[in-house]
Amino acid sequence: MELIKNLKDVSLLKNMLLAVFATIILAISAKIKIPFYPVPMTMQTFVVLLIGVSFGWKLGLFTVGLYLVEGVVGLPVFAGTPEKGVGIVYFVGPTMGYLVGFLIAVFFAGFFRFEKNYIINFFKLTLSVSMIYLCGMLWLAKFTGWEKVFLVGAQPFLLAELFKILLLVILLPKILKLKNL
Repeated sequence: MELIKNLKDVSLLKNMLLAVFATIILAISAKIKIPFYPVPMTMQTFVVLLIGVSFGWKLGLFTVGLYLVEGVVGLPVFAGTPEKGVGIVYFVGPTMGYLVGFLIAVFFAGFFRFEKNYIINFFKLTLSVSMIYLCGMLWLAKFTGWEKVFLVGAQPFLLAELFKILLLVILLPKILKLKNL
């Protein structure tokens, strides 16, 4: 019985370390801007999906939730921080819907079972990342109005999202192989 308790403690510690490490990677992915058309892209949504695929929905939700808490308490983990503010003031700004959408996206990416079918995997990941944009635009509309929300809140990023989803679809077999070790 003592061995089982120790194994659970080791598993909990391992998951906590994985989550903290992943929040660091997520924060880094928010800060690096890659030249892309029509706007520079970050790899933040890619990392959110990668966390879901790699960790599953439970640890994925915990990890992204931890990342959001880090940002709310003032750590400069979000894109645009600290330049545009930090903490709760930044969180409730125009990008809050996208940040909350990370939770739904990581849930779907972690919940779905990914197979060897690239097309089905592409659609599952597209649905997952769409949750970020749906939540983001619903919140952003309070700042831009409904008539402009798609033009400023989604359209400039669609090509970059397509690139990131295709990259993840191509990497999925390797990720799943590593996950099953």
